[in-house]
Amino acid sequence: MSALDTVGADLLDNPVWATLTGSHARFAQTVGQATRFDPEVALFAALAPGADDTAWADLAALAGPGGLVSLTGTLPPLPDWPVTWNTDGVQLLGTDVHGADDPEAVLLTADDVPEMLDLVQRTRPGPFLRRTIELGTYLGIRRGGALVAMAGERLQPPGWTEISAVCTDPAHRGQGLATRLTLAVVAGVRRRGAVPLIHTRIGNTDAIRLYESLGFRLRRRTPFITVSVPDPGAATSEGDPR
Repeated sequence: MSALDTVGADLLDNPVWATLTGSHARFAQTVGQATRFDPEVALFAALAPGADDTAWADLAALAGPGGLVSLTGTLPPLPDWPVTWNTDGVQLLGTDVHGADDPEAVLLTADDVPEMLDLVQRTRPGPFLRRTIELGTYLGIRRGGALVAMAGERLQPPGWTEISAVCTDPAHRGQGLATRLTLAVVAGVRRRGAVPLIHTRIGNTDAIRLYESLGFRLRRRTPFITVSVPDPGAATSEGDPR
């Protein structure tokens, strides 16, 4: 058996569903075959494994007309909904990555969120909202009192934890901070008995090269899309003479 065929890896075909029906259920908003994170925490939504066409109606009821939802993993055929963003991504598993604590890494808390949001705005590691920190442990490195690098935990399908929001201020790159923080987060994941995984854009070759150098291995390619729930009233209101 390949290291990437680890027991439970099939959950990772639909990781958002797996986490929202598991350890992150407290953040879930669900209608029928569709579920999503509380929009203040994360933008991801998911359809149930094996969902039929009516699942899209459930998602529409959940998000509301014009609502935006981000999806990944194995999906049924997409209905005629506007796609506002899409990219191909990769899913990497750290089955053989064990991590290492870092003496300079500090635990980030809600008090650090304004600095975290500022760092994310400047480095664009992926979606990070004001309450995303509630999803797991986030560690940072400070220089001169300022937050210059961070990494943390996002999706948590049973037995797995996703490493996310790995980013470094441009002025402090080339010092190995992303490597150190990734390994420090992995160390905490391993202490809980979970296995780390990472998602990133397929075009993010520098990051993929870094993660592979740490021992992460490609499991699958996966799409990332953001769609808008159709708003039947939008066209009517635009042509309404009132």
